[in-house]
Order: sequence, then C-alpha cells, then structure tokens
Amino acid sequence: MTSRVVTIQRWLKRVVLGGVAFIVSLIAGVWVEHSIPVELPRPTGGSPVGRTYRALGPDLTAWIWYPARHNERVVAYLPDSIATLWTHDRPSVINLLTRKLANVRAHGVFEAPFADSTRHPVLLFRGGGRGGALGFTAHFEELASRGYVVVAVEGGSGGNPESCVGRADEEACAAKLIGNAITAMGLALDRLSAISMTDPVLGGHLDLKTVGVFGHSFGGAQAFAFCAADARCKAGVNMDGRLFGSLDRMTVTVPFLWLLSDHGSAKDSVSRQIMGQIQRAYERQPAKARVKAMITGANHFTFSEDGAMLKSGLLRTAMRVMGILGIRGRRQVEVSAYTVATFFDARLRNADSTQGALASSAYPELVEQP
Repeated sequence: MTSRVVTIQRWLKRVVLGGVAFIVSLIAGVWVEHSIPVELPRPTGGSPVGRTYRALGPDLTAWIWYPARHNERVVAYLPDSIATLWTHDRPSVINLLTRKLANVRAHGVFEAPFADSTRHPVLLFRGGGRGGALGFTAHFEELASRGYVVVAVEGGSGGNPESCVGRADEEACAAKLIGNAITAMGLALDRLSAISMTDPVLGGHLDLKTVGVFGHSFGGAQAFAFCAADARCKAGVNMDGRLFGSLDRMTVTVPFLWLLSDHGSAKDSVSRQIMGQIQRAYERQPAKARVKAMITGANHFTFSEDGAMLKSGLLRTAMRVMGILGIRGRRQVEVSAYTVATFFDARLRNADSTQGALASSAYPELVEQP
C-alpha cells in the first residue's frame, strides 16, 4: 500500500469521525436547548393580563385575553392538558426541536379579575388553517396589556385552504371555506353579546361597538373577508395572508393594515400571484383607510412564537445562514406585535385618524409600502 493511499485513508477517517462528532454535538446541543426555560416578550402596556376560555357554540371556541388585576410576573404558557396534547400529537423530532412546553412562561393569569369596571374594545383573531390561536400568545398579551379584549376564535372554517389549490373548482372551494369562516366569526360576535351581559369575568367589559379583526395566513384572509362583509368590523389586519379565490375582488372600506413578511423581489410565479392579489385588494381600498407594511427579513412562519422562539435556535441559525430567515425570531414577534397594537390604537380607538402611525426609530425593520 503506497503512502498516498494511506494518507487518503487517514484523511477519510478523520472526515468521517469529524462528521460523526459534529452530528453528536448537534444532537446534544438541541437536547440541552430543548430544556432551557424561555419567557415570551413582556407586554409593554400598562395593565397586567388575564386569560380565559369559552365555548361559543358547536365547533366554535375562543381563548380570550384581557386587562386584569394580579401581581404574577410569569405563568405557564399553556394549560397542562393542552401542553400534553400538543406533545403527544407532534412527531418526536418536532418535540425535540421545540422548547419543552412546561418550561415556557407567559404572562396571562387564568381567570384573573378584570382590571376595572369599564368596557374595552374587542379584537377577533383567526389563525391559519383551522384557526389555531395559542401560538400567537405574545401578540394577545401585548394587546390586552394596552386595554383590548382579544378573542381568538377557533373552529368553524371547515378545512385548510391549501387543499383547494390546484383543483378545478379551486375558487369555489376557497369561497366555501371563507364563507364558513365569516359565518363563524359573526356567530362568535353574537355569542359575545350574551357573554358581555352575564359572564362572571367578562360581563360588562366588552365594547362590541368597537370591534377590530386580525389574523395570520388564512386567518388574515378571513379577517379581510369579514371586514368586507360585516359592518361590525371597524378596523382589520391581515398578517401575511394569501387571498384565495376571488377575495382580491372584495372591497374593505374600514381602516385595514396589510402586514407582510419579506417577500423580496417575488420572482417565482406563485409569489408574484400572491403579491398581485394583495396589491389589487389594497388598491381597491379608500386611500385614507389603507396601510401596507413589510417587516424586513421576516418569514411567514415566524410571526408566531412557536416558529420564532420555541423552535430550536440552532435550527433557526442554520436557516439564517441559508438565507431563509433574515431576522431573529423574537425580534420579528416584537415588531409584529408592536405594529398590530399601534395600528389598532390609531385606527380603532382614534377612528378619525388618517395616519398609519407605524413608523418608529425603535423598529427600523418595519417599512411602509405604497
């Protein structure tokens, strides 16, 4: 055996051993990271936060955050039953790449007394797919600390819109899901009217004449559709939601914010189609009512704290190196929560305002667009 062959064998052996060592170190790092405690961003408003849960009807429920009275600094992120369910339903590798839910801390105390005796604006929220909401807890806590009652409505949409894409009846399929969602959100507001009269925690505290609607992904599209269809919506926000079907031909006349992730130059055909739909809907709005902004470096899946903060930091770092992420996840959540709250402060509470009131030197990543 020549010295050249021996040298190559030794080099290959070192490469293999180095690769094995790297993989073992990576797994060990992810495992250690999995158990490190994490706290959601602290709300910046003037009130502590309460949280409760209500059934609103068949296949229609809501998690509700509100300004409260308590002295707790941090609390459990999820109720034990839901944390157990999430852990059980997720694949093992996803659980490993997600912070241990028992070690995640939030700020909303369950069933805490309401902060005062007055009525507060109500914000309906819809998540993507079938409306999952708890992954946006940081947004809800920020809004509740500023005096809003946030009602995250789950159920009632009838499915995931991605199942419609590519079908011959794609537009009709998406329209049906949107119609189901609009109906569910309307029923939720109807039910809240009764709750506002009799509920032991929320009774007497819901200002249902001042209602905002917001959502992420398909939930953002639902928020847009609801604000176009139901006069109870006084202002709305679509957080990076694609307008399925013929939604881009609907018109929203109330103040409405389009808060987008960083779509870059949108060179591929799907991205161009999505951005074109959003632009057409945006241009149909009255000029004084519309606001569009992008968070530089933001990713669609890191508006929620689950994608932004609870997933492995090592994984997110790798995604940043690959150019998939361009902003720290925690920072994206903070910028997004600030933007939504500031928009509702300006356009829902101050209904005569014609200013977006979004620009801030503290959040240079937020860029308003024409």
